[in-house]
Amino acid sequence: MAFNYNFVTLAFLLSFIAPSFAALVQEQPLVLKYHNGILLKGNITVNLIWYGQFTPIQRSIIVDFVNSLNSKGAPLPSTSSWWKTTEKYRGGSSSLSVGHQILHEEYTLGKVLKSYHLIALASKALFSVNSINVVLTAKDVAVDGFCMSKCGTHGSSKSGSGRGTYIWVGNSDLQCPGQCAWPFHQPIYGPQTPPLIAPNGDVGVDGMVINLATLLANTVTNPFNSGYFQGPPTAPLEAVSACTGKFGSGSYPGYPGRALVDKVTGASFNAYGVNGRKYMLPAMWDPQSSACKTLV
Repeated sequence: MAFNYNFVTLAFLLSFIAPSFAALVQEQPLVLKYHNGILLKGNITVNLIWYGQFTPIQRSIIVDFVNSLNSKGAPLPSTSSWWKTTEKYRGGSSSLSVGHQILHEEYTLGKVLKSYHLIALASKALFSVNSINVVLTAKDVAVDGFCMSKCGTHGSSKSGSGRGTYIWVGNSDLQCPGQCAWPFHQPIYGPQTPPLIAPNGDVGVDGMVINLATLLANTVTNPFNSGYFQGPPTAPLEAVSACTGKFGSGSYPGYPGRALVDKVTGASFNAYGVNGRKYMLPAMWDPQSSACKTLV
């Protein structure tokens, strides 16, 4: 079964550069080349496959995030205004909504998963060019390469006559929050700036939202490794992974940039969502300006 991986770059790696030196480095223009392939446009169903134990509150944080991507009711800066940047990529807009949810709470494949396990789980929902199957693994599930080289992946696969895309994102709460849930946890390397308070009170799941947002944008703009990316197709910089570590204006390696702060909880965020949710979303490359665009 053919598939490809596109890694979410670990934000903590940027911390190797000291902030005092970062200001001296002149940024080169960032250009993601379009490779003439298919992009995901129109109405896209996001099927969620939950592997392991997630609480109803944790699941609702993720579900609300996906549903926020196209909601017009949230105040600005909103999750949907962040997603609208994908409309600037060739081919028009894509509207995402939650479809099927499948619970695998019994760890039927064990607690140590390989790449082929992820594809098997993703195939529990029908593959289609009009859907993205998202596998979400619980905090006590180890995945090959998790924390060492990736916080999540996206790829494509075929099932019967159908061809579709899938995403995997892991909950890093117990395994590597300093790598995959930054800036809500102290980074393992680099400048030890104080972590931000997670907007939904769950470091692991709020970190999952960041990585899921990254991979959803990367998937619709480069679903079959022939869309928008820079560099080799085996390790591309894509719509959001090209802007790793940037969340607000004024960001530099080790500092996520400007954020809004909830007056009651002290939590940091940069986007409003549905049902009163608040999220921290990464910068996305804007094809019109050829720069990483932030919400605040």
